[in-house]
Amino acid sequence: LPQLGLHLPPRLTQQPWHLLYCTARDGFSLRTLYRRGGQARSPALLLIRDTEAQAFGAFSASTIHCSNGFYGTGETFLFSFSPELKVFRWTGRNNFFVKGDVNLLMVGGGSGRFGLWLDEDLHHGGSHPCETFDNETLSPREEFCVQDLEVWGLA
Repeated sequence: LPQLGLHLPPRLTQQPWHLLYCTARDGFSLRTLYRRGGQARSPALLLIRDTEAQAFGAFSASTIHCSNGFYGTGETFLFSFSPELKVFRWTGRNNFFVKGDVNLLMVGGGSGRFGLWLDEDLHHGGSHPCETFDNETLSPREEFCVQDLEVWGLA
C-alpha cells in the first residue's frame, strides 16, 4: 500500500487506515461490505486480488454504500499493480464515480461499460475501459473471480 499513498488526496496522507471489511474474516457478501463500510463521508480504499493473483482496486472519497444513483467526487480513481502501480484518474467526461445496489457495485462508467464491477456475492467481477477514468482493464481478464477483497477506511 505505500506506493498508493502518493496518489491519495494530500489531506489523507498522514491519516491512519484500518481494515473495515475483508472476505477472509467477514465472508463474501456485498451487503456485509456495505454494513461494515465505516462512517459516512469517510474515504475508502477497495483492494481486490483475483484468482490469477492480480491486485487492483479503487479509491473512493466517500464510504462505499448502497445508493440509487452514482456518488463520489473527482478524487475517485482506479488502480492496478501489473506488476507496477498504475493509477487511472478522473477524465472529467462524466460523474459516474461509484454506485452500489444490493446486486452490484460499480466504479466508473459510460456507454454501458464499468471500470470495475462486483456482484452481490463478491465472487465475480469485471473491468472494462470506461469514460470516467479512461482506464485499462484492471485484471488480466475482463471478467474475473475474486480471491480476496478488502476495504480500508480512515480511522
